[in-house]
Amino acid sequence: MDSLRNFFKKGIFRYPALAVVAAAFLFTGMLVASSSGLTGTVKATTPTAGASHLSPPSFADLVDGLGPAVVNIRVTKIQKAMLPEGPFGDMVQRFFGDAPRSPRNFKTQGAGSGVIINTDGTILTNNHVVEGAQEITVTMNDKREYKARVVGRDPKTDLAVIKMDAKGAIKAATLGDSEALRVGEWVLAIGNPFGLSNTVTSGIVSAKGRVIGAGPYDDFIQTDAPINPGNSGGPLFNMRGEVIGINTAIIPNGQGIGFAVPVNTAKTLLPQLVDKGTVTRGYLGVNIQNMTDDLASSLNLKSAKGALVSDVVQGAPADKAGVKRGDVIAAYNGKEIGDSHELSSLVAATSVDKEVPLRVVRDGKDMTLQVRIGKLVSHETEARKEEQVSQGKWGLLLQELTPELANRIGLKGRQGVVVAGVQPGSPADEVSIQRGDIILEVNRQPVKSVEDVKEKMEKSGSKSSLLLLVQRGGNTVYVALKG
Repeated sequence: MDSLRNFFKKGIFRYPALAVVAAAFLFTGMLVASSSGLTGTVKATTPTAGASHLSPPSFADLVDGLGPAVVNIRVTKIQKAMLPEGPFGDMVQRFFGDAPRSPRNFKTQGAGSGVIINTDGTILTNNHVVEGAQEITVTMNDKREYKARVVGRDPKTDLAVIKMDAKGAIKAATLGDSEALRVGEWVLAIGNPFGLSNTVTSGIVSAKGRVIGAGPYDDFIQTDAPINPGNSGGPLFNMRGEVIGINTAIIPNGQGIGFAVPVNTAKTLLPQLVDKGTVTRGYLGVNIQNMTDDLASSLNLKSAKGALVSDVVQGAPADKAGVKRGDVIAAYNGKEIGDSHELSSLVAATSVDKEVPLRVVRDGKDMTLQVRIGKLVSHETEARKEEQVSQGKWGLLLQELTPELANRIGLKGRQGVVVAGVQPGSPADEVSIQRGDIILEVNRQPVKSVEDVKEKMEKSGSKSSLLLLVQRGGNTVYVALKG
């Protein structure tokens, strides 16, 4: 019937003669159908039990129960903007008067989704949804609105936890087990695509363990449930109504290709995000690469499994344990290593100071080394509130430049302080200081630590400017901050 209906919709006006013939056949078919049987009537029959699987599933009851746990998130951010050079900039300047061509801060609006994971108002979402947010507003499916604040963020997995001070009844979702998820299972995505709140889409799990280059710990669930801008941070549910992923990324030019962070990844990070606001990861101190058949052959190995060590950071845990360049790490803490990505994830999930066995292959021989895992230094996780300089007057968040960090970022032997963050709209932001810059001098005086910077800034007293010598990449420049 659908095909005939489409035929008439599309073809009746283009081919009137064919339409008459089709109508005649349809009428004849109806006569034949109604005349079959002795009584001349058509009896409705009950579908057999074996035919029930032919009907598409209905998600209505499931959605009714899950909807209250999904929220829409609106954020206000501060971003830089400036007039462009050329005729267009001249036109805007004439229209608005003396509009500056230098960078200025403007408020921008963004939107995403989230899922309530605790009845106290705790919400799980994406880091990129709330990163840099000055104001967060959460809207529940019953239209109640609440202000929210960031509790913790982890840029490496693009996860974040926020909390709203909600009143009244709140329903929290149940976190499932993404490891038990099977390719081909039905899944539901609920979110706020393109600002269309409480949108439900369905599909199946297309693949697991996808590495898409989004970060060092990629391990995405791929789904063909339609995901669009605004779905970010929203939940991916299984058919038991459990959250099994947080929708995170799409391929812009592809259809039916979306990616979600497995909920098991989130569950391992939630205690740290809620209690500390950041995530501490284990650190081994090696540069590694995937094995290939050619590399395995040249190293006299039977298979291309494992992670090949291309370099060892001096003084790092691996170096102290005796790991050498050219070793192949075959097993970590009793678990066989398939590739370098797998090793990175295992090390990151290991507690700091924990001693684990490391099985390596060197010159064709197996050996086991004991390594005490260190702490991964991160600009995001190492920067603490108490390190904010001069009560935020200059807008700088600073971090110690340890010898280990200096070695990793190519500044071996240099002294200074790392910029771990810049407050939007601050004097540091006005002169375009960026996270990752290295402050070498303050008011022409070398600095070696965060306390050193604080001391020299305090000595500047009520001065309206501050002179910094900053290194970014291979370039060193002076910048003047105006208070």
